[in-house]
Amino acid sequence: MCFKNLPIEFDQNGVAQLGAGFTAAEAFSADRAPTVAVETPPPAQLDEPGPKTATEVMGMHETLGEGELHGAVGGTIKEFTIDPVTRVAGALAIHATADLEGRRHLEAHSQATLFRGYEVILKGRDPRDAIYISSRACGVCGGVHSNAAAYAIEMAIGCAPPPMGTVIRNLSETAEFLYDHPLHMFLLAGPDFSEAVVKGTDPTAWRAAQTASAPHVAVHGYRTIGDIMRALNPLTGELYLEALRITRVAREMYSLLMGKYPHPQSIVPGGVSTTLTLQQLSEYQSRLFKFFDYAKRVAYIWDDVFDFLYDVNPAYKQVGERDMNLIDMGLWDDPEAYDATYKNCAEWGDRRWATPGVIRNGELITTNLTHINIGFEEFVDHSYYEAWAGNKFATDPLGQPISPFHPWNKETIPSPGARNWKEKYTWAVAPRWDRGVYETGPYARLWNTAVAQKIPKNDYIHATGHSLKMVVPKGELPEMELEWHVPKIWNAFERNRGRAYSVAFTTLVAFNSLLKAYELMRRGETRVSTPFEIPKSGQQIGVGFWGAGRGFLAHWIVIEDGKIANYQISTPSTIMASPRDRWGQPGAYEGAIARTPIIEQFATPEQFKAVDLLRAVRSFDPCMPCTTHVYRSGSGDRLVSRDATSCPCTIEEEITPEEVTPELVTA
Repeated sequence: MCFKNLPIEFDQNGVAQLGAGFTAAEAFSADRAPTVAVETPPPAQLDEPGPKTATEVMGMHETLGEGELHGAVGGTIKEFTIDPVTRVAGALAIHATADLEGRRHLEAHSQATLFRGYEVILKGRDPRDAIYISSRACGVCGGVHSNAAAYAIEMAIGCAPPPMGTVIRNLSETAEFLYDHPLHMFLLAGPDFSEAVVKGTDPTAWRAAQTASAPHVAVHGYRTIGDIMRALNPLTGELYLEALRITRVAREMYSLLMGKYPHPQSIVPGGVSTTLTLQQLSEYQSRLFKFFDYAKRVAYIWDDVFDFLYDVNPAYKQVGERDMNLIDMGLWDDPEAYDATYKNCAEWGDRRWATPGVIRNGELITTNLTHINIGFEEFVDHSYYEAWAGNKFATDPLGQPISPFHPWNKETIPSPGARNWKEKYTWAVAPRWDRGVYETGPYARLWNTAVAQKIPKNDYIHATGHSLKMVVPKGELPEMELEWHVPKIWNAFERNRGRAYSVAFTTLVAFNSLLKAYELMRRGETRVSTPFEIPKSGQQIGVGFWGAGRGFLAHWIVIEDGKIANYQISTPSTIMASPRDRWGQPGAYEGAIARTPIIEQFATPEQFKAVDLLRAVRSFDPCMPCTTHVYRSGSGDRLVSRDATSCPCTIEEEITPEEVTPELVTA
């Protein structure tokens, strides 16, 4: 049985029902505290023994990169806020307490500082508007929101795309991810492992890196780990600049099929409005093949970097550490299986290229989309929202029980107020599955797909039950088999390693989908959409089970008399930027920080840059759409504003390698 905290059982036909003797009110009571999949606390809390010479925070201000550091200088306990956290998409602040002498973080709070309000904007509108408005939730990955909205509408109105429509969606989404993954690995998280950062924050590791041989030099071309770290330097490094070029190729692939990016206008309920030609597929293919060699190099570059850092200091294995609790909806449908119905979603979900699933304590416990859906809840006890009244839907369309806190029942009622770490402090909500804390990411897709062994039969991706073997075709480099293994430890480095291998996985899903598109063309099945009508009366509900580059994505819709009565969106960063819930469980960022040691080397508190904390946070690839600021060292404290749709490291004027300093890139 996959549920441990909620009293949900299954009958002999596998249909969920409340446990014997439970009423709905008792089963989903807000007082029902979780006991399973509760995040392991950090080794030490504030009330435990240890050196604490500064017990009161004085509210002093120091500079930490471009953020603000508020702390008790002169003591071993430092309370500080990094606002904004840079090299993430959007506005994120982290408030933390660290024991500098004990070299540990004691606690943390994650704060989403902006209210977006798309769920409120969509109420009362034509359901089709959700496709185009919700994509504005993110300028980096708007296509995924358009698709999730289309899937939700299709389920609500009963309209499935023809096979070619589904294949084009798969091709466009793989292209979108082939932008997202290099962006994360080399422009956002990558600089944390560059010469500019490592040399200034861990000189011991940097000295070792300069002579440490890179095991996969024959693939990626870098003789030493130090050479890789120099290539990771922001603005000037070879790998940084190469990522800028390859992300452009991915955007071209998307635009070839969908007309433009971001915010495509060609996604519609029932498919796409694109006119597909053989020339478009050929041009997509010519760009896709560039990723064959790139995927090999990316995987082995990061294998070499992370394995080296583990060897030079095993404490790095604890950076960003969390329990192995992951969740994902899966995506990239089998065009012959997807029928847009909730009734059959467990079946068509299992035939996706990326298998849906929940990993609890390292074990896969379900791949059933209805189980994932009915166990999902959102809480607002520490968020700037009011609680909602009522329980409009007691069950899902199959009669399975759902909570009053389920998105089909939730209402978004903003209630801004003063920040209080013990009460309300963020615009993010607290999503929970079976009342446990989970995280998501492209690595969750790899994990579910590897263990479930349900991936469609193909020549390039093979699930072994403990790994994914990926046969990447010949480019300039020979054909190679890459193998991503289910990790034995779970931390920031393994998140990033999984993201690196996701380049190969995504490339091969794209290749398989391209072959399917050619097959459909040969068969004359070129229709890309199904006619549809939005019902003008009655009530319809649906959910778009989908994914973003960063992981789990779902849109829930309620339609009444032809208009949107309720709309809810849960994104990867909604899940991971979560505040504490009503039972005191920290969100993924918060829990990972609290278990992260301080490895960074510094002589005085003033030199502390919190790089280990930032590595932990950035490994989740936060996406909090807004404006990002960059501090330019030596520029008269100049702040440079950049919209989050571009890389926050981008500054027009030329910067030489000598100017790339830890102060420029760490915070």
